[in-house]
Amino acid sequence: MEEIVWFKDLKAGDISVAGGKGANLGEMFSINLPVPNGFAISAQAYKRFIDYNHASKKIFSILKNLDVENNDLLQLKANEVQKLILELKVPEDLSEKIIQSYEYIDKNKELFDKLANKNLDIFRAGRDLPLVAVRSSATAEDLPEASFAGQQATFLNVKGKQQVLDAVKKCWASLFTARAIYYRIKNNFPHEKVLISVIIQKQIQSQKSGVIFTVNPLNNNKDEIMIEACYGLGEMIVSGSIHPDQYVLSKSFLKVISKSLNRQEWMLKTDVNLKETVKRKVPQDLMYKQILSDFEIRQLGEFAKKIEKHYDKPQDIEYAIENAQIYIVQSRPITTLKKESKDTIEGSGEKILEGLAASPGVAFGKVKIVKDPSELTKVEKGDVLVAVMTTPDYVPAMKRAVAIVTDEGGATAHAAIVSREMGIPCVVGTEEATKTLTDHEVITVDGTAGVVYKGELKIKHEEKHYKDAKTNIKVKTLVDMPEFAEKSAQTGADGVGLVRLEIMIANSGTHPRKYIEEGKQEEYTNLIYNGVKEIAAAFKGKSVWVRTSDLRTDEYRSLKGGDEEPKEDNPMLGCHGIRRSLRDTEILKCEFEAFRRLHEEGLSNVGVMIPFVIRVDEIRKAKDIMREVGLEPVNDIEFGVMIETPASVCIIEDICKEKISFISFGTNDLTQLTLGIDRNNEAIAGLFDEMHPAILKQIKDVINVCKTYNIESSICGQAGSRTEMAQFLAKAGIDSISVNPDAVNKIKHFVSEAEHGV
Repeated sequence: MEEIVWFKDLKAGDISVAGGKGANLGEMFSINLPVPNGFAISAQAYKRFIDYNHASKKIFSILKNLDVENNDLLQLKANEVQKLILELKVPEDLSEKIIQSYEYIDKNKELFDKLANKNLDIFRAGRDLPLVAVRSSATAEDLPEASFAGQQATFLNVKGKQQVLDAVKKCWASLFTARAIYYRIKNNFPHEKVLISVIIQKQIQSQKSGVIFTVNPLNNNKDEIMIEACYGLGEMIVSGSIHPDQYVLSKSFLKVISKSLNRQEWMLKTDVNLKETVKRKVPQDLMYKQILSDFEIRQLGEFAKKIEKHYDKPQDIEYAIENAQIYIVQSRPITTLKKESKDTIEGSGEKILEGLAASPGVAFGKVKIVKDPSELTKVEKGDVLVAVMTTPDYVPAMKRAVAIVTDEGGATAHAAIVSREMGIPCVVGTEEATKTLTDHEVITVDGTAGVVYKGELKIKHEEKHYKDAKTNIKVKTLVDMPEFAEKSAQTGADGVGLVRLEIMIANSGTHPRKYIEEGKQEEYTNLIYNGVKEIAAAFKGKSVWVRTSDLRTDEYRSLKGGDEEPKEDNPMLGCHGIRRSLRDTEILKCEFEAFRRLHEEGLSNVGVMIPFVIRVDEIRKAKDIMREVGLEPVNDIEFGVMIETPASVCIIEDICKEKISFISFGTNDLTQLTLGIDRNNEAIAGLFDEMHPAILKQIKDVINVCKTYNIESSICGQAGSRTEMAQFLAKAGIDSISVNPDAVNKIKHFVSEAEHGV
């Protein structure tokens, strides 16, 4: 088997050689589509690399009997294997093949024949080395149906022989990221059966780019083609940071039916000298122009028809245009319908508790009552965790539970938020669950209705279908736990509107202040870096907004060093959010440093937002700290502000003038502070209403001011998952809505209806 296989020699069936990505690129190349040239370093080359170094035994011994639910151990073992691979030597003849192929990646087909004869020297003199993308394309021997999408590394703007070889080894090593190891073990894929190919492809310097749908996703019309376009790199469309031009064509005659032209002020482009992606202003004379010419629109329509006919199914196609040349860089099937699952109880049962429906679904299991964190180990897989209320350090046990029931809390309590992300039923605010229930009794929890039943009841599973709606407003999701990132990404969400750092911190067992006191800043930085990296990689190419730590003084006392936290009468109104971060600046500096490292590694989709703002001066001070670690807010990294206090609403114009990338509504606290309601108090939980006119007026006013200053507006509070709120936000002109993972498809459906006046 050849170890270097050019796209021209690859077909769709060559997954075992080049992985799914490489095989698909080869298939499109073979039907004479304008695919940027490249080659695959075959999976068999990777296998020889491992065998040459006698590394298999070492690798699999490190991973033997690994408990992947132990996150710290999983990360430790993953790092150990990756370090081992990066230190191995590539066989000299393989290195030579890779470099020779890289040097001639931008030459024509005639040259490929000369490559086979090693007739290279006459072309070598004076050659400028090409800029390439180096991408992983994992596969599995005898398991072509296995999907490893998004688990391994990609490196863009790579130039230079050693840099290419380094990127290849990093791709090989990424076969053993914590996420990839977890996925294989959970899906019973033997590590030794999974191989990896590396794709090296000419990097396109896109002046224009976008996506094509061979079926109009807005109305499911198979006779229409939709094309979206932007200036620069297509990541601007994928991340939802701009409203692209949109063109709809009739499939039969490729006649333009409709055009929606939108102003684009910024674009992403490759800086050849810096070898990285940079943000640049769109020239004034192009800002208001139609991005694609009518000729380009027709050409793209012709390519779309050809690709759909070849694959015999509707396609989602990515394209790029460099110097008037159109390139097709990816094509995948469109899923026209998405399903929303709904579990209900068949028949009737004996109700023993009622509370607030906090996370939908139905499950049954044995009760395990947890009075404090010292009892968390009693919760086993399949149990129902019952507690007065949960805190972030309950998360390891919550992961093992099939459902959660609490005495206290509302729909925005910790138990509710985490349960929704994990996709397990939760009922909160029952007032007496810990007194009424007993350990080991079996109960059925209906998180949709907010009811707890005696015994094991029969569960009926239903599926509701929603059209895979394409919306102008981006529908993002919420992710706090890295291990759930991949599952959340599979919802088709347009990015992550909120990552809370507190759960990662709680899982570490140590309070951030303790890291600083013990001089372990690097350890804390790595904690944040590793957790956010897993989420950002799962949503690569889509924006991931991370909130700096919001450490309330009562929630982390069980952590090492947490008992040193001051006791406050009302911690919700106390020293937390940005006010806390500006007192403990070393903590904030470590978090910013973690984000800087992620950007340095190419995960530039990570943005940051600061919580609980009440003064513009807080924004300025946070920016100064960010500059100390080498990041320029807004220019180098998306920098946003949470709007969750009435004060921030009142000074929104001043906040916008301060130069920020975006704002995001935190409706949980905004509602609490506006209505004067403790959102964790079950006695008045019924009065907590994000649809209160006072809340809606504040939201609408802020959106209008943000539009004036061209600041992106978003929402990451729990309210975004409510259909009536989503429809209100769509009509108010918000740019993106973040919802629970289980609500992505449903909210897209209702947002689409609102956008089209349904």
